[in-house]
Amino acid sequence: MAAGTEIVQPVSALDGAYKPLCLDDGKLKKIGGVVDNKNSSATEKSMVDRDNSCCWPPRPLTASMSASTAISIRGCVTRALFSGAAPASDSVCFHFVHVRSSFRPVYRSGVWSDTGRRTAMEDAHVCIDNLQTHLGSEDGGEAPGAFYGVFDGHGGKDAAFYVKENVLQYILDDAAFPTAIEDAVKSAFLRLDDAFAKACSVDHDLSSGTTAITALLSGRNLLVANAGDCRAVLCRTGNAVEMSRDHKPGCLIEKLRIEKVGGYVDDGYLNGQLSVARAIGDWHMAGLKDQSGEGPLSAEPEMQHAVLTEEDEFLVIGCDGLWDVFTSQNAVDFARKELQLHNDPERCSRELVAEALRRYSCDNLTVLTVCFKMEPPPQRVCASRPRAWRRFSTTGISNLQGFLNDCPPVEGLCNL
Repeated sequence: MAAGTEIVQPVSALDGAYKPLCLDDGKLKKIGGVVDNKNSSATEKSMVDRDNSCCWPPRPLTASMSASTAISIRGCVTRALFSGAAPASDSVCFHFVHVRSSFRPVYRSGVWSDTGRRTAMEDAHVCIDNLQTHLGSEDGGEAPGAFYGVFDGHGGKDAAFYVKENVLQYILDDAAFPTAIEDAVKSAFLRLDDAFAKACSVDHDLSSGTTAITALLSGRNLLVANAGDCRAVLCRTGNAVEMSRDHKPGCLIEKLRIEKVGGYVDDGYLNGQLSVARAIGDWHMAGLKDQSGEGPLSAEPEMQHAVLTEEDEFLVIGCDGLWDVFTSQNAVDFARKELQLHNDPERCSRELVAEALRRYSCDNLTVLTVCFKMEPPPQRVCASRPRAWRRFSTTGISNLQGFLNDCPPVEGLCNL
């Protein structure tokens, strides 16, 4: 395919959800799973349903589609993410196309942190509701962007604050951005880990580690990357949808990975030292990492992608101090009630932290709430259930009476 060709392909069952194809050595490579988009035309479905194991040629971008919804690859990374100008002749661009849906998310966020019962605060966070303004982009475009992150440090705060200050720039500067955003985010995490190792070799006082979770939004597209035991949970009409997996050493997937590279899990601790299986930093701990990146402690993030719809209300991102005392659904229920009361994401985060402290969370606490609409979540309308009358049959009563008559008397029962 010639460079600069614009391509789209429906690969999601979500309303109006499209995800890009990318070029790999001149060949098309499909990203995503089975194609089943209820808004796709019959022709599109017949084309992609013929064989999901290979990549069929995508339909071309029509003139009716707005160019401002595109993410174009150009020399300036900032403008490339948000503007709709034509790409350079040696570039490839892809589009997140929003069809048959008027939903446009509005990002509103609030964050709250507390030292809790620890003696020092080792958490950090980043909260950017408008990436265009933050990056100095002159083109507003129709697809807004935002970036959020929570970083839970251990053994000191330096790793967490190092990642906070650099992670977004590492993503934007990566060679894979924005053609393959998932690859860019993964590469950014790994390069940050290497860079922090070099910084620690110069200044040993920096030696520490941090878990990291980030959420990158562009229009209706949400990409969550996680390395560690922080967690992001999406509220979809009141139901909790986990956008990350906790990387605990005792988790079977992590345990198998750890043992494959020569590590071990002892009483829930990685090599008997660390309570997480993935983290950035911790180069000072013997036997956890090596320069080849094959050590038991990995900095590679896991990623989940979602296309937001009218049903998606807000996202809660928190460090493990929150999830030690909240289940995902419990946190969503609590946050939803708070937002219905005051519709303030910062106050919602503060109340979640306060409730976690009341539940005796013993860790630092950082909670970040991101709302996708200006109005508060709606009250759930529950259908009334008809009253069910249950009766014992005559035979059942007779059998029960016979059973009770045959039972030996219980000492002291008659005195009750």
